[in-house]
Amino acid sequence: MRIAFAGVFIAGVGLAGFAVFQTHQYISQMQVELAAARSQANTIEMVDVMIANRELRYGQSLSRRDVGVAKFPANAVPKNAITEVEQLFPGDTRSRIVLRSIDPMEPILTTKLTEPGKQVGINSHLSPGKRAFTISVNQSSAVAGFLRPGDRVDLFWTGRVSNVGEVTRLIHPHLRLIAVDQSADMDRATEAVSARSITVEVTPTQVAALAQAQASGNLSLALVGWDDDGDVGHVEMTRDQMLGVVREESAVEVEEKCHIRTRRGGDLVLIEIPCTN
Repeated sequence: MRIAFAGVFIAGVGLAGFAVFQTHQYISQMQVELAAARSQANTIEMVDVMIANRELRYGQSLSRRDVGVAKFPANAVPKNAITEVEQLFPGDTRSRIVLRSIDPMEPILTTKLTEPGKQVGINSHLSPGKRAFTISVNQSSAVAGFLRPGDRVDLFWTGRVSNVGEVTRLIHPHLRLIAVDQSADMDRATEAVSARSITVEVTPTQVAALAQAQASGNLSLALVGWDDDGDVGHVEMTRDQMLGVVREESAVEVEEKCHIRTRRGGDLVLIEIPCTN
């Protein structure tokens, strides 16, 4: 009995010693890996990035007291992030107007602010060389009210074309909306809102084309997906194409006529004669 107890005791001590050894090995390995990670972290280049100290929404003013600084790895700095206070408030600029919502501790991006010295409005959303043009819409033509500033749409024209009849044609793809009704807030509510007008960013030539299209027919919109940059090409639909109607063109036989030329006095006269094959 004593021999069996001694055997169990020795086995228990052996297992306990093995467990302690394994634990020591695991802790030692973790310490080595932690030291290596700390050493690697010390070699990563860090960059100062301007962040917001508080929540900011469309139309609010961003001043120096709303700005903080956080360290970011150089390879993880967001695109369009502001890394210097002078870049954010150049010269005598004391504040910037917010175009898109910014959460607390979020990096401040140039795309979410107006240009230095500019106020919020349609002008702040226009790209160089572009114009703002307003189109009248209704619940049907405006994608049931699910449009927001910043969305892109395909613009279709429906009207009558000579020798073709009623036709619907894509006239301008991928137009960018900069306002819906009188709001340019890109963070407006996502629920459907019945809009009466939308404002798009276009070139001066497109302004003339849209004015003519709006005066000569009906315009309708199709919402484009955020990641859809494909070229849809030429899109047109007539009533016959929609219904699958194929019209055969009737050949009209034109009677052949033959003439001879003759002079009567000083005039050259054509005289019709029977044609001979």
